[in-house]
Amino acid sequence: MQLKNDFNTVRKRSMHICAPLKTEDYVVQPVVDVSPPKWHLGHTTWFFETFLLKPHFPGYKEFDPNYNFVFNSYYETVGARVIRTDRGNLSRPAVEDIMRYREHVDKAMQSFLDTALSDEIRALIVLGLNHEEQHQELLYTDIKYILGHNPLMPAYSDTAVTSYTAPATEQPFLQMPAGLYEIGYKGDGFCFDNELGRHTVYLQDYQISTRLVSNAEYLEFMEAGGYSDFRHWHAEGWDWVKREQVKAPLYWHFVDGQWQHYTWQGLQPVAGDDPLCHISYYEATAYASWKGMRLPTEFEWEAAAPKLSWGQRWEWTESAYLPYPGFTKAPGAIGEYNGKFMVSQMVLRGGSEVTPPNHSRLTYRNFFHPSLRWQFTGIRLAK
Repeated sequence: MQLKNDFNTVRKRSMHICAPLKTEDYVVQPVVDVSPPKWHLGHTTWFFETFLLKPHFPGYKEFDPNYNFVFNSYYETVGARVIRTDRGNLSRPAVEDIMRYREHVDKAMQSFLDTALSDEIRALIVLGLNHEEQHQELLYTDIKYILGHNPLMPAYSDTAVTSYTAPATEQPFLQMPAGLYEIGYKGDGFCFDNELGRHTVYLQDYQISTRLVSNAEYLEFMEAGGYSDFRHWHAEGWDWVKREQVKAPLYWHFVDGQWQHYTWQGLQPVAGDDPLCHISYYEATAYASWKGMRLPTEFEWEAAAPKLSWGQRWEWTESAYLPYPGFTKAPGAIGEYNGKFMVSQMVLRGGSEVTPPNHSRLTYRNFFHPSLRWQFTGIRLAK
């Protein structure tokens, strides 16, 4: 049964991601945007218990009634919850309790998946799997932030080696002709509701870079005084630079006359040819301005993507996160998944080294506030 195999594969991958952690690593929340790894493990389990087992599997015994309060993330429909800033204060439930919770729910799901499931229930299970895959990417980003902000900067894994391959082209920019382009998801597979509403857009002639901005290229911007020249920054971005005293990408440190950055193996020299990572939208637009260019819109990105090499970094676009034509929220808690965040966010396209297998696609719309950079974000230029 394919659905059962998919369920087991996804659930095992979450545990594989956490395997290198020490018990103490599971409970840390350095900043509000980072959730403790144990919370991710509990929350993704809560999704299956709350939306599938409790309402649709007769005889299911809830693991702990308090867990709805602890592991509800932002679903107003489901009731009260621990506020996001307090997730790191949850010394209980213990990590061992959450592992038992996962075992309890996984065992019940094995039996549930063997029953006759309606198309609606099957679709909800697939949504739950894609939801957990989103949290697997967040697990990686949050784990890196937790370890990368530990004063010792411990390695996550000595064997986690990431290699990058430059696109096999000598053409620096792809020329895209003016015309009508179809945007949005088309097909019978899974997609999130924010990808629906396939529609036609008209694009002017534009050029888009065939590769991402490298560390060495961004270092030129830094050495040219990019972080001290207000002319390249949005007013809000310039306020952010001054307030936060930002002088380099996240995880970069100037040590003994050399730029180094925190990696999965600990602190390492910055590799100039590698694609730039961990920057905000503010930094991305400032760099583009300094180069006399801009970021692509999400529509320009999607139109060109079939001809580009992508997937190493989430790429900031110049598009605000807004609904497509005809977008409607689903009823109930599931309707809170995407629509209510369509304000004060910018769209990112592509994927990254920590995006789960088969979880990214041409129409996937990621979104974050312009100041955030703990995700694996980079730059592709357009003009």
